[in-house]
Amino acid sequence: IRLEAIGAVQSRSTVQVRSRVDGQLVAAEFREGQWVKKGDLLFRIDPRTFQAQLRQAQANLARDQAQHEKARSDLDRYAQLSQKGFSSQQKYEEAKATLAALQAIIRADQAAVEMAKLQLEFTEIRAPIDGRTGNMLITPGNLIKANDTPALVVINETRPIYVAFSVPESNVADLKARMVKGPLSVTVSLPERPDKRMTGDVTFINNAVDTATGTIQLKATFANDDEILTPGQFVRVAVNLDTLTDALVVPTGAIQDGQKGSYVFVVRSDMTVEPRNVTIGPAADNRTVVRSGVAAGETVVTDGQLRLFPGAPVQPQKSGVADGAPGKADAGKGQAGKRDSNSKGAAKHDPGKDSGKPEARQ
Repeated sequence: IRLEAIGAVQSRSTVQVRSRVDGQLVAAEFREGQWVKKGDLLFRIDPRTFQAQLRQAQANLARDQAQHEKARSDLDRYAQLSQKGFSSQQKYEEAKATLAALQAIIRADQAAVEMAKLQLEFTEIRAPIDGRTGNMLITPGNLIKANDTPALVVINETRPIYVAFSVPESNVADLKARMVKGPLSVTVSLPERPDKRMTGDVTFINNAVDTATGTIQLKATFANDDEILTPGQFVRVAVNLDTLTDALVVPTGAIQDGQKGSYVFVVRSDMTVEPRNVTIGPAADNRTVVRSGVAAGETVVTDGQLRLFPGAPVQPQKSGVADGAPGKADAGKGQAGKRDSNSKGAAKHDPGKDSGKPEARQ
């Protein structure tokens, strides 16, 4: 039992790579369209300005650390003199405050050194995720600004990848009940390559129904190791809700709609047909489940039903054979098929019978 829809391929993660510092872009360390891993070097920015800022911050830290050592010695000396009565308590308190202030200045200097190191580190722009790069939007030699637009390059994560699609809200309960039992498989195919099918699992059901369309969005995840699926593509999606074992099926073309519901033309043993009402179930791959009305092994008409009537005689005919001319299909002839739709042989219409009666195939 399948739900079919049209889906759109989406990257699991898309990152627009931008600079976090100002400077001149001096080198690009990747090729456009290259697969990169998280942490790979992408761009280099001229680091000389940031190296100088780091040295300046380190020098300020060294200066204040020297002053801190002097202030500590002063505090120890004033503490001893104050205890012996050779210095006032005020001098001791001033030395103590000077030491505390220098300790705070040193912490600020250490933070300035860390910030300078961080700014220097930002001159090397690395990949934040695994993915495939797009066009290089800014080339080396240009001056760039922090968080400027456009981005330097866009990286799309394509292994694994998402396929987003929507299904009618009437199927939400069945979907959720099925997912409780285990992974819900999804099959997708490209319109231009219907023979190439990929299988994944539903990993997301939206938390609200779109009231404008009466549908709910789902996402399925695919390994996409060969990267056949590309972000932005449209694909055909089939959600495998359930499997009916030993189901009685007929070719979908055999099902007709009438005033009393669905019916099929069944070929009787004397090679005449009778219309029979049937109760149908789900359909897949040009097969429709019949819950009642026909039995396994009975022959049903699959084409040309408009020329049939109760009791009309038919004879088997191979597909593509008409009036003794192999390879040509007779569009005017009625045809019948078994539930497995395999051809069993060919036979001409009996001249002894009404020549206006349609022929048929098994």
